[in-house]
Amino acid sequence: MTAVTGSKRTAQGESRQMLGHFLGLMGKSVFTALVLAFFVIPVLWLVFAPFDAHPGLNVKLPEFTFNNFKILFENPTAIASLGNSLILALGSMVVVLVLGSLASYSLSRVKIPGRDLLLYTLLLLSSIITGTAAMVPTFLLMVKLGLIDSQFGVILVLSGGILPTVIFILKDFMDSTPKSYEESARLYGAKPLRILWDVVIPLARPGLATIAVWAVVQVWGNFLVPYILLRSPSKSPASVVMYTFYTEGGQPNLALISAFSLLFSIPVVAMYFVVNRRYGFRFHGGIKS
Repeated sequence: MTAVTGSKRTAQGESRQMLGHFLGLMGKSVFTALVLAFFVIPVLWLVFAPFDAHPGLNVKLPEFTFNNFKILFENPTAIASLGNSLILALGSMVVVLVLGSLASYSLSRVKIPGRDLLLYTLLLLSSIITGTAAMVPTFLLMVKLGLIDSQFGVILVLSGGILPTVIFILKDFMDSTPKSYEESARLYGAKPLRILWDVVIPLARPGLATIAVWAVVQVWGNFLVPYILLRSPSKSPASVVMYTFYTEGGQPNLALISAFSLLFSIPVVAMYFVVNRRYGFRFHGGIKS
């Protein structure tokens, strides 16, 4: 009798464990489905709405048409703004890659007191003092330098905002480059800049590719800085021009916004896939000495 009772209790315990395991799997599945829906639904809207004759805020099969794009291409300012965004993004990317590589290599090789504290301080300040908080002194500085309504001035401001993070990330790649490679180059008479270009940069190429895409993404969607510093509509990037697709009452023109958003997202997505296919994305060095 005791053995039968014990076996029943064991069976009940196993049933409870199986039920608990099943409920746990169900909970994880529901949570995963909700997270996926949170990200997938906006993407589906971005894919379907540009080809819908009457787009709304809900996701639905479109009443297929190319008229939204036809109207968009008849707006010369909208198409030109994509080129302006490309100028700002590529310009900022070049600035942060050049200055970030030089600064991170210097900080990696030169031992100075408080180096790590300086890096963390720059990273902290760049996170706390955002573009909104620093916009008034930045605007006054641009006025003094005569860089208002200048795309070069916007590139400098945007690059300065992301440069501390770039230096912080690239320093890890520079630290991971074996110093024996540089010593071998010095034996053949190579100067520091030559060593950086021919030895360090090729080894840190995955990190530079990652930073390039990250910098483009940060600049591509930036609205506040170009909106305040640029005055000419012909120089405005796409992130600012998209604001003009709202009526004076604040009602969005979903047909134009959806079509423009699709064109606006293609360059960054394409760049991501190209770089990810060639190098992969990682924020740490891959070669250890």
